[in-house]
Amino acid sequence: MDRRQEILQSATKSFTLFGYKATTIEQVAKIANVGKGTIYTFFANKEDLFQEVVLNLIDEMKRETDKSIDFNASFIHKAHTSLMTMLQFRERHLLFAKLIEEEKELRTPAVKQMLLEIEREIISYISARIQKGIERDEIIDCNKEHVSYMLFKTYLAFIVDWQTTHEEPLKEEEILALFKETIFRGLAKK
Repeated sequence: MDRRQEILQSATKSFTLFGYKATTIEQVAKIANVGKGTIYTFFANKEDLFQEVVLNLIDEMKRETDKSIDFNASFIHKAHTSLMTMLQFRERHLLFAKLIEEEKELRTPAVKQMLLEIEREIISYISARIQKGIERDEIIDCNKEHVSYMLFKTYLAFIVDWQTTHEEPLKEEEILALFKETIFRGLAKK
């Protein structure tokens, strides 16, 4: 592994453990076992390093989602699998959890910006899948960005928010059935 990758891994570890605000270039250098100057050879500042870490996280989430999809399946199955995979990735990845926690508690502007970037990337990913569904004549022509946003936010609400106001989380099968009966039915061509 090259130095740049070692620094990125160390920065990911530091941001995950301490959050964005509490992470310093000194901490990252110590974890990576390099001098601060070495980090500045690759990254201008902490913000650039943080952005690169988050972009790598987004790429990893997209790769994992792509691997989970059976591209021969129906649009409904592909859409559900994609959304569930991305949201499960988001829930289990510790850096995501730390960023969400920091944004809620400290309202750190750089963290808020990166969380918005992650959301934009997820919506863009979903939008590209919707475009493919339109091209394959599986779903109606629609405003891809609006539908992507609605799907993402609605899935997020049922997977994450539901648990905060209800005793039992919804099962994945229940969520899929609900979406098949409502949103997906409206998108699918008959």
